[in-house]
Amino acid sequence: MTFDTIVVGLGAMGSAAAWQLAKRGVRVLGIDRYAPPHPHGSHCGESRITRKAIGEGDAYVPLALRSYEIWREIESACGEKLLEMNGGLWISSPKRQAEVHVTDFFNRTVAAARRFGIAHEVLDAADMRRRHPQFAVRDDESGYFEPDAGFLRPEACVSAQLALARGLGAQLRMNEGVRGIGQVDGSVVVETDRGSYRASGAIVCAGAGLPGLVPELAPKLTISRQVQFWFEAEGHDDMPVWIWELQDRSHAIYGFPSRDGIVKIATESFTREIGAEEMYTSLVAPFVRGVRPGCVKTIPCLYTATAGFTFLIDRHPAMDRVIVASPCSGHGFKHSAAIGEALARWVVEDATPEVLQPFSLPRSPG
Repeated sequence: MTFDTIVVGLGAMGSAAAWQLAKRGVRVLGIDRYAPPHPHGSHCGESRITRKAIGEGDAYVPLALRSYEIWREIESACGEKLLEMNGGLWISSPKRQAEVHVTDFFNRTVAAARRFGIAHEVLDAADMRRRHPQFAVRDDESGYFEPDAGFLRPEACVSAQLALARGLGAQLRMNEGVRGIGQVDGSVVVETDRGSYRASGAIVCAGAGLPGLVPELAPKLTISRQVQFWFEAEGHDDMPVWIWELQDRSHAIYGFPSRDGIVKIATESFTREIGAEEMYTSLVAPFVRGVRPGCVKTIPCLYTATAGFTFLIDRHPAMDRVIVASPCSGHGFKHSAAIGEALARWVVEDATPEVLQPFSLPRSPG
């Protein structure tokens, strides 16, 4: 069978792209070395924070807003709850020792909310103590509350989009490893451990597998293993999602409301991996009340990051019929539905959508 587009990697970005392409009548082949959803990449762990005001930059806000609409569309199509808007609280202070992805994340988030008319409140320490006594905030700490923030169920999101893609005729090959991608006579050839496939074009959404498939980009990427932790907790059922830029720690921490008495709390550590005991004693117990010692489980998540935690979405540096849609530097899932839609438009219209242009590779003059 001849394909129009091959999607390599069927996690967050790949599942969204495969479905959006199939919706547009594109003959799609999707390939993944595992069987998504799976715990070997970047979309595992039961929950992902989603937010509308994006402190990492204004270019991300349209993607976040559009993704909210698409998640609801997917929910209607599959009959499953994917997006929970339980509110989000970000905590910071001038004395913070950690920042989330970019300098001045907190104030940039507030500015984005004002610029795009996103509902929010700025809270002082007394406000936060009254609303959420679980947080041991200090007098000089401030909060940003966004009522429409919340969390996504990533495994369910990936499964739903793959099912929708398959229902529209997409061919999906699971547990099939891609060995190489080439371009010959105006076509893309994808070699796997089971055979060879040809198409008019391809989208590579390989995440941590990207350096092996597109070695030209390897120097721009850093891959790290980030561990997510689950603890028993009391009084966390009605909590918002939260992010906290701590004052006397070199980490930010983030968490979710509890489910069946179990709460997920994590951090981002790019110098060394943090164990469960250190996570609790150093980063949970001094700041978050009601969480019991003793980790219930851990799940690793792979970050594939660029300098400055920006996205990388552009044509392959050496093959003009291949689009690279990875990595997303640890904060991409919330945007993945809209990115998949934009990638499909790119393929159909043969022009880079404006919403993706900020994430292009730098070009040399001339």
